[in-house]
Amino acid sequence: MTAIGLFYGSTAGTTEEAGRLIQREFERAQQQVEVHDIGSTDIDALVDYDKLIIGVPTYNIGELQDDWYVVFDKLADLVLIGVQVALFGLGDQYGYADTFQDALGILGRRLRDECGAELVGFWSAEGYDFAYSEGIEDGSFMGLALDDDNQGALTESRIQAWVQQIIREFELEGALHVG
Repeated sequence: MTAIGLFYGSTAGTTEEAGRLIQREFERAQQQVEVHDIGSTDIDALVDYDKLIIGVPTYNIGELQDDWYVVFDKLADLVLIGVQVALFGLGDQYGYADTFQDALGILGRRLRDECGAELVGFWSAEGYDFAYSEGIEDGSFMGLALDDDNQGALTESRIQAWVQQIIREFELEGALHVG
């Protein structure tokens, strides 16, 4: 069994909570996920995994959360060629309709375009109400988009569906049993 590294930045605890829910869903599918708070983890730890899940909330007006902001420049030095990365983000689609999930795009493009990672886990933008997002590419979010402020009742079901999608995209054979 290959361990999956889940790295998140969280100020208010909501992204951490989502990361723990994602970890639980993977464990239900008999897959090990090692969770790391990027605020207290060396950024070089990302290269220890060939499958990554990255959690990043969009803060202020379209900005990275503070812990990701601190390590953002250091990310450019990482070589992640051959590494699959699935992103999940948190944001407020009504309060920040012009920058909803921007951090997904900021971090996703850095990981793919500069570090060489393969992004997986794109998520449909249907069911959301926002004006613009840097996190959209070809009509889909660059990862799972969560809005606990306005659609908190959908968080758990979205995570369940997304984890099953990631299991398939990570090609984790025989892992689709959820009991």
